[in-house]
Amino acid sequence: MTAVFETNVPELGEVKRGKVRDIYDTGDSLLIVSTDRLSAFDVILPDPIPDKGKVLNQISLFWFDKMNELTGIPFKNHIITGNVDEFPESCKKYRDSLEGRSMLVTKAQPLAIECIVRGYISGSGWKSYKKDGTVCGINLPDGLKESDKLPEPLFTPSTKAELGEHDINIDFETAVGLVGREVAEKVRDLSLGLYKAGAAYAEQKGIIIADTKFEFGLINDEVILIDEVLTPDSSRFWPSDVYSPGGAQQSFDKQYVRDYLESISFDKKPPGPKLPKEIIVNTANKYKEAYSKLTGQEL
Repeated sequence: MTAVFETNVPELGEVKRGKVRDIYDTGDSLLIVSTDRLSAFDVILPDPIPDKGKVLNQISLFWFDKMNELTGIPFKNHIITGNVDEFPESCKKYRDSLEGRSMLVTKAQPLAIECIVRGYISGSGWKSYKKDGTVCGINLPDGLKESDKLPEPLFTPSTKAELGEHDINIDFETAVGLVGREVAEKVRDLSLGLYKAGAAYAEQKGIIIADTKFEFGLINDEVILIDEVLTPDSSRFWPSDVYSPGGAQQSFDKQYVRDYLESISFDKKPPGPKLPKEIIVNTANKYKEAYSKLTGQEL
């Protein structure tokens, strides 16, 4: 199947388009479709990555199913089903577009923060550390190298920016101000537990999850896990067999595209540049390899 850049299910009415996902309101639930769009530096690039949406959707379904077993922590997520046969009747004639890249989920009120966990020092965390030895207000030991494993994973929340804007790293007390102390402590503890369990599992499969982003929502004041979980879009995936701290790492995620954009001095403002065919093909292969390593199955 060719890459799905836009979806269209007119029976379900107006679609809300995010950077990567299209969301339809089915009445009692939401239909989330993972497209093949690629966002880098919060800019949607003009070239889709073939089958990327399927990889993201199926990795998330894998983790949603596995996390309670791995963590031993009782918590809920928003998944109803990823089986198109169990979708509303209005969706079923769009099976070719929806199969493998969509999920039906419970409606929740998303929290106003992104829940980021860092197990290794990289990306914006590395830039912050080089500047003043901290990440999101947390003091770190002297002498860390880029990509070093941290003594303990850090919860480093950020704001949730509007489409086209950039998220801003914040400290924990600022997060408390946005969502309240009880909820902030709950999602901090859940995020750290999910990351530790997922990272330990992934490392057995040859993947280092250097950092990741979780999202949570509320249903009747109960915190539930929503959106995506430990995917190559929301995380840094590094091959463990060639891991070498002291610089940037090889990856199974969109860091490969970010590196290309940095190499051409992209100003990180829309519109994004077109990608060479080699970059598109290599990125698609990296996403599929991550799926295969984690799940033991071919896409």
